[in-house]
Amino acid sequence: MSVITKITQQKRDSERYNIFLDEVYAFSVHESVLVKFGLTKGMQVDDWAKGEIEYEDQIEKAFNRALHFLSFRMRSEFEVKKKLADLEFGEAVILEAIVKLKRLGFLNDEAFSEALLQTQKNTSNKGPKAIQQDLQKKGIAKELQQQVIEQYSDEEQIARARKLAEKAVNGNRSTPPAQLKQKIQNALLRKGFSYEVVNQVIDNLEMEIEEDEWDAMTDSIGEKAWRRYHSKHSGYQLINRVKQAMYQKGIPMDRINRFIEKKETEDHGEPEEI
Repeated sequence: MSVITKITQQKRDSERYNIFLDEVYAFSVHESVLVKFGLTKGMQVDDWAKGEIEYEDQIEKAFNRALHFLSFRMRSEFEVKKKLADLEFGEAVILEAIVKLKRLGFLNDEAFSEALLQTQKNTSNKGPKAIQQDLQKKGIAKELQQQVIEQYSDEEQIARARKLAEKAVNGNRSTPPAQLKQKIQNALLRKGFSYEVVNQVIDNLEMEIEEDEWDAMTDSIGEKAWRRYHSKHSGYQLINRVKQAMYQKGIPMDRINRFIEKKETEDHGEPEEI
């Protein structure tokens, strides 16, 4: 049976105390552990009690490290567990620290999930599928994932997807509607919106293009295709390649034919029959 012969406060951390047993430094404890076990000079400490004290102090250390981790932003239980494991705390200690964090309201996966939903909607305009993937990566239980995602109404999904689509339309006036619709569809799907929402948004998009804009688009895309294939192909093969390239870019066939006729007139003086 050892006796506590001295207790000193640490200079670098005023909340920790050094414990000396039989005039020899034995271990250090957090102030809360000191109070909990009522450690005082002259107190007898056996090996079992010493182990209990050190175990409790490990829990306190893990708790405080977790609090520091949580001070930067909200975290999921999974994230905190992983952080403590990376800091080499034992599994039992981590579980005890987690219980304490949850009891005191510092850790709450439901509140975390709802906050993540709002953040991702408002800052990234993400759809439900993408947000659910984020929740899964944070270790949120599937049942809670579904519960939180259900808060993302169909009306809000459509409104946010429409906003993204309209922004894409305004920023891509030189892109043919068919090609632009495909680009928007792919972008919205990547954002995590469902096919149903995406199709509804695209079907209601206003993408009217003025005649002069169509002419400019047709000429720009056609000239690029013509330059690309003119040095390698001629005749029917050249025309076919250019037609395919323009059609893939979303230019209507009647406009493609008019462009081809114009190019042939430039090259030969009059159009050939195609």
